[in-house]
Amino acid sequence: MKLLPIPAEGQTPVRVLTIAGTDSGGGAGIQADTRTMALCGVHALVAVAAVTVQNSVGVSGFHEIPPDIVADQVRSVAGDIGIGAAKTGMLASTAIIEAVADVCRETGIGANGSIPLVVDPVAASMHGDPLLHEEALDAVRHTLIPLATIVTPNLDEVRLITGIDVTDDASARRAARALHALGPRWAIVKGGHLRTSRYSTDLLFDGENFLEFTAARIDTGNDHGGGDTLAAAIACALANGYSVPDAVEFAKEWTRRCLHAAYDLGKGHGPVSPLWRLHEH
Repeated sequence: MKLLPIPAEGQTPVRVLTIAGTDSGGGAGIQADTRTMALCGVHALVAVAAVTVQNSVGVSGFHEIPPDIVADQVRSVAGDIGIGAAKTGMLASTAIIEAVADVCRETGIGANGSIPLVVDPVAASMHGDPLLHEEALDAVRHTLIPLATIVTPNLDEVRLITGIDVTDDASARRAARALHALGPRWAIVKGGHLRTSRYSTDLLFDGENFLEFTAARIDTGNDHGGGDTLAAAIACALANGYSVPDAVEFAKEWTRRCLHAAYDLGKGHGPVSPLWRLHEH
């Protein structure tokens, strides 16, 4: 695995923006995004869309940030600091999704601009706790996903967005086609939660061709923040000039190593951990 470069001392790194929710337990959301970004040698920019009340056991509540404040955060850093790539996570409501879509178009983020956008359409926590109002699914489908350079749902989110329950390779391909039909340049159907073999295969589709990315499955219950980590790593690679397939290949291996380095935390699921990079020479 070729790691992304760590900038020299005093050198300005590439910048990646995460538009997402916080995780008070530190395992997922913005906290997972910024950990991966830092250890990929990237300067993380943040637009907070929601504040969650959660720990390793589950989510007990969340507070939405006013949509204009979410958009203004994006506008502020785009105008001053500059953005190499962006990703979305928990956006919670139709109003926030629409505000984010509008400011992305305004600042050149997404399909019609020059800044790649990774859409991680967060709808529920790994414990099944809702992180998106049900009526906002249409905004995810028709407002947010069409802006995406790549969309990265987990299997529960695939089912909510497309109505397809992925159980095997054939249904994964149907789901990838359905996701791509919503308008992103690329769609990925991740196999991490499809525990049918010792291997995890992610299926990437560009509207014509399928690419498969397979890795040995890591047997751990400490996988909190895995989806956020994958999406953040893709965004970091895109900001460094990688093609989408190369970015997915990098992120797949990055996340596998983070799963291998995951640790116990609290009474529930511990987080995946990019701290393994600190030991690389």
